[in-house]
Amino acid sequence: MSTSIILLCIVVIGAAAYLVARNRATALAGGRSSALHSRPAYYGAYAAIWAVLPALIVLCLWLSISPGIIQSSVRSAVPDDIKAQASVEQDLGYSMVATVARGLTMLSADEAAAVSSDPAALQAKLLEKGVPLAGQPLPYMLDAAKKLNAMSMTSRIAMTAVVFALAIAGAFYALHSIAPRFRARNRVERVMLWGLLLASSIAILTTIGIVLSMLSEAARFFAAVPAMDFFFGTVWDPRFAGAGSSSFGQFGLIPLLLGTIYIGLVAMLVAVPVGLFAAIYMAEYASMRVRSIAKPLLEVLAGIPTIVYGFFALVTVGPFLRDFSAQISGLLSGNYGNFIQAQSVLTAGIVMGIMLIPYVSSLSDDIITAVPRALRDGSLGLGATRSETIKKVVLPAALPGIVGALLMTASRAIGETMIVVLAAGVAARIQINPFEPMTTVTVKIVNQLTGDLEFTSPQTLVAFALGITLFCITLCLNIYALYIVRKYREQYE
Repeated sequence: MSTSIILLCIVVIGAAAYLVARNRATALAGGRSSALHSRPAYYGAYAAIWAVLPALIVLCLWLSISPGIIQSSVRSAVPDDIKAQASVEQDLGYSMVATVARGLTMLSADEAAAVSSDPAALQAKLLEKGVPLAGQPLPYMLDAAKKLNAMSMTSRIAMTAVVFALAIAGAFYALHSIAPRFRARNRVERVMLWGLLLASSIAILTTIGIVLSMLSEAARFFAAVPAMDFFFGTVWDPRFAGAGSSSFGQFGLIPLLLGTIYIGLVAMLVAVPVGLFAAIYMAEYASMRVRSIAKPLLEVLAGIPTIVYGFFALVTVGPFLRDFSAQISGLLSGNYGNFIQAQSVLTAGIVMGIMLIPYVSSLSDDIITAVPRALRDGSLGLGATRSETIKKVVLPAALPGIVGALLMTASRAIGETMIVVLAAGVAARIQINPFEPMTTVTVKIVNQLTGDLEFTSPQTLVAFALGITLFCITLCLNIYALYIVRKYREQYE
């Protein structure tokens, strides 16, 4: 029985328990709701929770634990000479075993019996079924695949029986507990409270899991590459070693970090003035009709995928800047050589700044409109003009929030990838010319993890070191932004 059908059956059992429990509570009260401690719906919800929740917990645990147990059992049954192979070869062998097992489930009993002792015939038959194999399976793989299918089937049957038994037993237990003075509402609300607590903890647990996973892999990288060489190295060459370096290349962070900061700075120089001026106009000058049209149109930019911005930079902005520089060079010197490359820091910064405009404008607009109207009226009543009121009263009052919004926008710029790949290139180098290409930390993370790679070499593990570094940078920016907002926030009555 498939997992979806099992879930559907659990839901049906829960719905039936809900209806029976609600009717039973009403019957015990003689049709008078005042005789019950809780409303009949709470009794039904209590029974549905007992019917569904324990079964779902066991189902999730079974689905997450049983594959590992089955895999360990199948691996332990392979011949000793296979166990003596390298872990990579064992993983490839088990992958083929899993593929063969999946293919055998697609064959009829007669077809499986006909090819069970002939690896070549099995490979051809599976190819007919659309299950290609990387090579001809070995005899031990056939036995392991049969064992895998048998254990999976046994586990599936046992799981179905246990889950259904728990659902039915939970429903009967809840129905047996129902009484007129039973505190069903308290029990249901307690379960809902724990559910809300679990939901609120997901983000925290996810963050902890991400950090721990990156730290564990980064520790393996730093075991092979000294941390000083990584954090203070000025050469990024993970494939080939330079003179006097280790045999697996050089992993200097400085070129990537400088490129990340440089491109982010150019983007902020574009986004901050435009976004802040747009926020001031919409909050202070625009009529409600104009605001209702302009604000959604401006925020449409935030919904455009970053890869589209990358295409825009690659096809439009980059060639425009290149041709424009050629025209300028021709007017000044008569030589039409372009001094701005199509892929450059300037191209990536301009397009990334356009992408960040709605973040700056939306956050700043919310902060400016939160300034009390009394401050504006008091300034205008003292004879100040509207522009003076904005400069002397509104912006100083909103400045801490605006600074925090800009820092959060900067952390968004630091984490951008696709625009940089298409607009700034992948050249990791140290230079200050904004008309030349550079690259960022996120681009190199993508490059190092592209392709079918194992996380066993420094060339791939360096991506986790880069990731934890970028995580720390953005975390520090966000913490500092919250500090600024809380320290200098004005308190209004």
